[in-house]
Amino acid sequence: MAVGTDQATQRPKVTRAALKAKLFRGLGDPSRLAILETLRDGPRCVSDITGLTGLSQPNVSNHLACLRDCGLVRARPRGRHVYYSLAHPGVAEILARADKLMERVAAGVEACPNYQERT
Repeated sequence: MAVGTDQATQRPKVTRAALKAKLFRGLGDPSRLAILETLRDGPRCVSDITGLTGLSQPNVSNHLACLRDCGLVRARPRGRHVYYSLAHPGVAEILARADKLMERVAAGVEACPNYQERT
């Protein structure tokens, strides 16, 4: 829910909870999450990411653009390739903490009828 208006941009201010929800929606896509997981080990180019995730090149490129726009990954040209990396150590921390949490709650998450993976 927006609260007030940012006078500089004239856009509605976003609550902290709404902003966090937006972050988690971005992380909630299985393809984007798989891409971020591959980047935990260091910078990779699109062809590396497609090989590791099984996603198509256009799919990876589109998701990387989204992740870059959100400030979660950064792109660095190196020769003929562009290498992508996590933009902030906090991204890797969130993924690591999610791994730890899943050790405890995986069965409940899998059984949850409210959030089904799209097929």
